Amino acid sequence: MNASNVRFGQTKIIDIHTHGINGYDTRTAEPEDILRIAEFHGSCGVTDIVPTIYSATIEKMRENMKAVRQATQMQALENANPMNKKISKIVGIHLEGPFLNPARCGALDSNSFLQPSNYDFHKLVEGFEDMVSIITIAPELNRATNLIKAMSDEGIVVSMGHSDATYSEAEAAFQAGAKGITHIFNAMRGFHHREPGLVGFGLFNQHVYIELIADPFHLNSRAVELIFKIKNPERIIIISDSVKDTTVIPAARSVTDFNGILQGGSSSIVESAKRLVEMGFEEELITECISSNPTSYLLE
Repeated sequence: MNASNVRFGQTKIIDIHTHGINGYDTRTAEPEDILRIAEFHGSCGVTDIVPTIYSATIEKMRENMKAVRQATQMQALENANPMNKKISKIVGIHLEGPFLNPARCGALDSNSFLQPSNYDFHKLVEGFEDMVSIITIAPELNRATNLIKAMSDEGIVVSMGHSDATYSEAEAAFQAGAKGITHIFNAMRGFHHREPGLVGFGLFNQHVYIELIADPFHLNSRAVELIFKIKNPERIIIISDSVKDTTVIPAARSVTDFNGILQGGSSSIVESAKRLVEMGFEEELITECISSNPTSYLLE
């Protein structure tokens, strides 16, 4: 099937993991920058976004969160006086850090990572409790399981990522309340026949949700096929993990730094979904991965 023929109808399309797009990202104090991110995602056909805050100092993360909150308030005012502009609705905040493992930092700044503590958690989210929807944490860190339970009890969706966790450590975190895994296979311990790790837990546990970056660069096509053959399809969520260097018009290039390290996704979730349909996956199945699955993840 030609990807250009895939439209996804009037479906609500939700990207729960985006740092930015087309020259703008969430490392900002300006709500207008966040609105521009929402506009660019909206132009791609994404109806809802959860802006994702990079791991940084608590003060910097709070500054970025304030910009998202102000942008959300500005959207609410605009909705009262609609301008007929195609724009993604901001439906929460995803904090990717700071309770992460430096050994699996990926593109994030490991100098900003903190050991899990209730004190730092509350210092981070105080005043933003109504905005924070998802927090990514490395479950193997000392006291992480206790913090996962506390965050989950407060209604926050806890996702495991940037992690060197073993299978049993991931399972313990799931039992404590973690619901998801951040961009599976990326920035985590790889699958090994004697230690399946977080990847193995994400594949074989049919209740935990997994984020999937479905651009051409983060996962080999065979790895994508493996995921859809093994995993409960209702628990697969396609994300963009887009950054400011991600373009609205898809480019046949990865988003990397000078060392060739991937910095984020290369396309919107709509373009990634179209690509998967073109690869042979059923359109209905892929639509669920960008619509009903992320909706359930945020609301369950």
